[in-house]
Amino acid sequence: MDMDLAYANSAFIAGGDAYLAKWEGQAAAFRTGLGARAELGLAYGPGARQQFDLFHPVGDARGLMVFIHGGYWMATDRSLWSHLAAGAVERGWACTMPSYTLAPEARISAMTAEIVLAVQAAVARVPGPLVVTGHSAGGHLAARMGCLGVVAGAIARVVPVSPLAELSPLAKTAMNAVLQLDEAEITSESPARLAVREDVQAHVWVGGQERPAFLWQARMLSEAWDCGWTVDPGRHHFDVIDGYRQPDSGLMQACLGGI
Repeated sequence: MDMDLAYANSAFIAGGDAYLAKWEGQAAAFRTGLGARAELGLAYGPGARQQFDLFHPVGDARGLMVFIHGGYWMATDRSLWSHLAAGAVERGWACTMPSYTLAPEARISAMTAEIVLAVQAAVARVPGPLVVTGHSAGGHLAARMGCLGVVAGAIARVVPVSPLAELSPLAKTAMNAVLQLDEAEITSESPARLAVREDVQAHVWVGGQERPAFLWQARMLSEAWDCGWTVDPGRHHFDVIDGYRQPDSGLMQACLGGI
């Protein structure tokens, strides 16, 4: 199998190259519309990318949802995804979105450690239950939070969306020239090889029209964790995240329903 082809997304999505510009405009409009309820550029560490944005609902927040962006650990930052906080904010939840240091400057294990710090900093500002979710590489990092004692007893649920849960195939792609995955890091950073904490609920979400490799990744994680998974019909890797924008979508129910 050609692993580079297996993990290619844009080439198999009509208009795939146009999504980044669309998301950038939607994210900027959301931040502007939220006004003072958008706190931007809050530091969780000294690094240039160790910052998070925090979006507040009207009134006291019911809890905090953390969204971790994707980009194969090599691209994008929090500013591209702000609009995906809309569903949580409309449900009365605060939503935080951290950036993190990308490869090759950082290894994936270092990114995991940075997200721990980001979650801890955000929790200190917003009381109540905590849900961690993320997409693609961000789905990997969200899953890693479910394996760690990030904030003792604080994480109620993790919802990895289209996650990269088993890292060994990525070591066989051209991306590994940047990611520099080795056997030790594959073992320590593959959520499918790790146990989710007993006090953390988990649900895996993936688009039905995603590349077969992503369907495999999602199912592998759900089986390893013995948790539910949803295959969202007709959704590909770039529009599976649209549900974050709608407070009553199936994805938002998976993230925040019943909490």
